[in-house]
Amino acid sequence: MANIPKSHLRLADLATRKPTPFELVPTAQERAAIANDLDIVGIKKLRFAGTLSPQGRKDWTLNAELGATVVQSCVVTLDPVTTRIDEPLIRHYMAELPEIEASEVEMPVDDTVEDLPETLDLAQVMIEALALALPLYPRKPDADLTDAQFTEPGQTPMTDDDAKPFAGLGALRESLEKKEEK
Repeated sequence: MANIPKSHLRLADLATRKPTPFELVPTAQERAAIANDLDIVGIKKLRFAGTLSPQGRKDWTLNAELGATVVQSCVVTLDPVTTRIDEPLIRHYMAELPEIEASEVEMPVDDTVEDLPETLDLAQVMIEALALALPLYPRKPDADLTDAQFTEPGQTPMTDDDAKPFAGLGALRESLEKKEEK
């Protein structure tokens, strides 16, 4: 995972009466490493800024904004597709989480709650948020799915209808019915 300097905060060292502001703006080299980690073409811009606020005696809340301009490959044409991402992010770091019974584990209702770490890696939080915000199927606006046929030279290409195992049964039934009528 990309290593971004000054992104680790030791929570015990932070002020407990006021929010601690932060801002991460990775360099071009760091953005390239993050893009490589996320298996995307590139990241043109990336900014993660917000505050880490104390909640009670031990808990913390992270409120931040993730802004990014990413480049991914189009799922149809493989051409580069640029997407702008602007996502709010809230995380609650709790010193004591409720116990979960081992017999059955369900996803918690509030997915913003996490166990309180000793040191919070803001770069890791940023990269995770970016990974979750990326479009799953980036597609150019004019990219259209058409019938594509691929085969070796000199061979007849297989069509979508050839791949359907029951496609010819209707025609077979009709020909059998015609034979029975005669």
